[in-house]
Amino acid sequence: MTTTPPLYQRYFKELRELIYLSGPILGAQLATTGMGFVDTSMSGQYSAEDLAAVAIGSSIWVPLYLLIRGILMATTPTVAHLFGARKVDEIASPVRQAMWLSLVLSVIGMVLMMNPMPLLNFLEVDPGMAAKTEAYLAALAWGVPGICLYQTMVSYCEGRSITKPAMLISFVALLINIPTNYVLIYGKFGFPEMGGVGCGYATAICFWVMCLLMFCYTRYNQKHKEVNLFDHFEWPDMNRIVAHLKLGVPMGLAIFFEASIFSAVALVIGKLGAVTVAGHQIALSLASMAFMVPLSMSMGITIRVGQALGADDPQAARFSGYSGIVATLLTATLMAAMMWAFADALTSLYTQDTAVKALAAQLLIFAALFQYADGIQVASNGALRGYKDTRVPMIIILIACWGIALPLGYTLGLTDLIADEPMGPHGLWVGLVLALTLSAVFLLLRFRSLSKREVEKQFVSMEVASAI
Repeated sequence: MTTTPPLYQRYFKELRELIYLSGPILGAQLATTGMGFVDTSMSGQYSAEDLAAVAIGSSIWVPLYLLIRGILMATTPTVAHLFGARKVDEIASPVRQAMWLSLVLSVIGMVLMMNPMPLLNFLEVDPGMAAKTEAYLAALAWGVPGICLYQTMVSYCEGRSITKPAMLISFVALLINIPTNYVLIYGKFGFPEMGGVGCGYATAICFWVMCLLMFCYTRYNQKHKEVNLFDHFEWPDMNRIVAHLKLGVPMGLAIFFEASIFSAVALVIGKLGAVTVAGHQIALSLASMAFMVPLSMSMGITIRVGQALGADDPQAARFSGYSGIVATLLTATLMAAMMWAFADALTSLYTQDTAVKALAAQLLIFAALFQYADGIQVASNGALRGYKDTRVPMIIILIACWGIALPLGYTLGLTDLIADEPMGPHGLWVGLVLALTLSAVFLLLRFRSLSKREVEKQFVSMEVASAI
């Protein structure tokens, strides 16, 4: 007779598995963020105009990439379900179809990035700066197919609980990015001096290096021999591609909606003066860095839940989801405590301006509360992705971000319709926190309902089988 281990033992075992998966994912995200930091700092050392062009170009590229990446990330739960069901021989085909899709999406991305002038003119960007931004995006566009294929292979690996290679490859790319930037920005070793445009070419080169390294790993490493991902050619299968899009498009849109709301808030805050913009940017930067931890954990939760469901164990899937949400909540508590305790020291890393530091420290209180709401909602959403449930979460996030956060934040921050006087940036942050709290509640309730339904469905099936 077997006995069920105590709850705390099961939880710590699940936590170890989650850390094993999420740690390397976090490392890969830090390396990718490092590449952006290198581009910003090195272009800024060349000239302020080149820095501005890279910044504007990045503000166009990043939301577009997040949308494409979200669509391709549907490969992860698909592979996780098959891997959990021990149907390893069926994994290769959906991954090959995802690669075809990644090529189509990369072509669309390249076309958009090589024709940014309508958007830049709409935003009334200075003509000289717009020309540099266009050149930067055109250079970066050549790397889009590489990063899309890379993301597909990464999602395939994640679905099989293999997360370390992507981290190592990302750090290799970061190390390559630094000297490549230097050579192309300043025109060394016979290359032309390109300024900020050189950052675009350097990043494109790094994207292709990442793609090539991941291809070599998935093609030749023994762990992937049983999948035979590249053993033969496969033409596009529209049925499989449409199935991927049904799962992936809501994932991509949900990520896009959440990322774009912060850009919209930044534009609104831009009306309130330089000190307000600077204080907001510092608080948002710190909140974004802290958010990388729960975001990485949510990807690990998707893998664990998806594999458990593939193994036809909805009780284990439910336990993995709840364990991940609890772990994320504990992490959010730690992050919030650090923000409260070290607010002055953290803001001093960015500026010594007294007024900016004071405002940033005030906004960090909201950023700390933000960790709880965003942590729970991203963890719950990660669990739901493991169930291949993406459309309802997308709608919840859309309503929370664009139906509540922005209208409420704008009303509180810039009008006196609710408060006695406009609350400024504090009002916009209140809108963000309240909206994401509602999103967290509804996503958690969605996970509770869906996971309970799957457990009950299995119980009924077992009763029917025993009756027969």
